[in-house]
Amino acid sequence: MLQQQNLFVSGRDGYHTFRIPALLVTMKGTVLAFCEARKNGGGDAGDIDVVLRRSFDNGETWEPFRVIADDGTNTIGNPCPVQDRETGTIWLILCRNAEDGHEKDILAGRAAREVLVMRSDDDGETWSELTDITADVKRPEWTWYAAGPCHAIQLRSGRLLVACNHAVLDAEKGESGPYRAHVIYSDDHGASWHIGGIVGDYTNEDAVAELPDGTVYINMRSYHGRNRRAYAFSRDGGLTWSDIRFDDELVEPVCQGSVVEDGQGGILFSNPASTLREKMTVRRSVDGCRTWTVQRVLHEGPAAYSDLAVTRDGAVLILYECGEARPYERITLAKFPRE
Repeated sequence: MLQQQNLFVSGRDGYHTFRIPALLVTMKGTVLAFCEARKNGGGDAGDIDVVLRRSFDNGETWEPFRVIADDGTNTIGNPCPVQDRETGTIWLILCRNAEDGHEKDILAGRAAREVLVMRSDDDGETWSELTDITADVKRPEWTWYAAGPCHAIQLRSGRLLVACNHAVLDAEKGESGPYRAHVIYSDDHGASWHIGGIVGDYTNEDAVAELPDGTVYINMRSYHGRNRRAYAFSRDGGLTWSDIRFDDELVEPVCQGSVVEDGQGGILFSNPASTLREKMTVRRSVDGCRTWTVQRVLHEGPAAYSDLAVTRDGAVLILYECGEARPYERITLAKFPRE
């Protein structure tokens, strides 16, 4: 049975718009729902905080939201959570820019974009101060930078792997080249972070999952003009990637999507399955993301970003942007049985 409830409603609680959802189910079973809380408008820059709600009953009921990252009137966003199975620490990768640091200014090299991390050792109850890791994960010639957006993963090897993207400045032209997807990783439980493999041109907002054979699958927003999701594979934990391919089954309006392991050897994928930002759909693959045999439409109307998770009792959760007239009216949590 499909259940849906609105976790963040734009225009309420002192914020103009809530956007960019991210989900994490902890080892204890706590469900963490993150998003950006945009104070004065719906744009990607300005006074933007990161907020969190928690559920202790597999997404049935929720604590009130609270702000966990706030840099005054500047932008803090792109929440990307992952939990280390060995230490229990939850790492949250974020990005920051000045209040007036719009994407066009960052791409032109006129404004900075930083990469931050914070941690929780108590299932999201309390959080550390922000730590700047920009120098470790962003090359000097990179301008734009974004983590995810959506959850990161821990490979079976123990590596923490975060899907990110960037653009490179052409100093002579005073502008950046095409977006490129890449990953960052930590092999020491979050003590240090490093740049992994770069996937290819004209890709950005991306998500990763580990397949049953240990191959890492990356699924990416594509600017190749085909309205299809791009994807690639890595057989060395994200250090190098195959050539980009396009999935004709995964129609997209040039938007974000999410992937997650379903706990039964399959992979779930969500996105607005249209050439417009509408028709939020979840699909399942059981052959390593080569074909998608099952799909379910959750919302026929306007919809955009999403993130997927699976609870400890096997239910599928998806936190997604949707509305009746526009995609950013609310962030809704849908829950349904995995089968």
